Amino acid sequence: MNFTKMHGLGNDFVVVAEFSSVPDRIDSLAQSVCDRHFGIGADGLVLILPHERADFAMRIFNADGTEAEQCGNAVRCVAKYVFDKQLTDKEEILLETRVGIQRLKLVIERGEVAQVTVDMGEPKLAGREIPTQVEAERVIDHPISVADGEFRFTAVSMGNPHAVIFVESLESVRLHQAGPQIETNLLFPRRTNVEFVQVHGPDEVTMRVWERGCGETLACGSGACAVVVAGVLNGRTSRNAVVHLQGGDLQIEWRESDNRVYMTGPSRIVFEGVY
Repeated sequence: MNFTKMHGLGNDFVVVAEFSSVPDRIDSLAQSVCDRHFGIGADGLVLILPHERADFAMRIFNADGTEAEQCGNAVRCVAKYVFDKQLTDKEEILLETRVGIQRLKLVIERGEVAQVTVDMGEPKLAGREIPTQVEAERVIDHPISVADGEFRFTAVSMGNPHAVIFVESLESVRLHQAGPQIETNLLFPRRTNVEFVQVHGPDEVTMRVWERGCGETLACGSGACAVVVAGVLNGRTSRNAVVHLQGGDLQIEWRESDNRVYMTGPSRIVFEGVY
C-alpha cells in the first residue's frame, strides 16, 4: 500500500489514494497504520476515493479504528494531495465527506498548494442533533460534572460533535484527565471532541483539544470552527477570529450572511513510502 504522510498544523494523517472503495477490516488497518511504535504513526488514516457527484471523496478513520464524520485538517491535506500530485488542476474542488459535499478553495504558490479555505457548512446547535442528551435548541454554558471537576460547555456540531469549554487559563487544565472523562460522558451518546479555550480578545483565542478516538492532538480544524461558533454564542468572540493551536494558527469565520463557517489554513507533505 503506497502512502503519503501529511499533517495540518501537526494533526497528522496517513493518506492513501489507491483504493476504489473502503477495504475490508478498515478498522484494523487504521489501528495498525496509525500505531506510533509498530506502524507509520498518525492521528488518522485518510482514504481518497473516486466519487460520481464530486471531484473526490474522503473517508477518515481515527487511530482507534472508528470512523470520523468530519475533519477540517484532513480535508486540507486532501486538497493539497490531489493538486500537488496532479490528480486535478482545479483551484476550487468539491470533496464528498460523510457530512456532504464540501467546497475547497486552493491558494497556489510556486505551483503548490500553500493554503486552503474550506466551506465547513452550517453549525448544528440543537442538543439532540449534535448529539447530546440535552433537550434544548442551543446548549450554551451547560454544566457537566466529571471526576476531574465541574465544567460548563457549549455544544456545537460541525458534522462531528464538540464540547467547548472556556477557561481563564489553559495552564490550569488537566487535559489528559478531564478530556477522556468528558469525551465518554453519558451526555454525549456518540462521544464528543473536547476543546478548552482561553480568550485573548474578540478576534483571538488559544485552544487545546482532546479528540474523540485520538486523544490530544496538535490541531483540530472542525474544533477550531466550533470554538468560534461557541465564542459568538457566549459573547466572547467576534465572527472572524484567529485560533491558536499547538501546531499553528487557523483563521475561522462564521459568516452571518449565509450561516456557514469558513476555515483557512495550511497543510504539508512530510514523507512517502510503502506499507
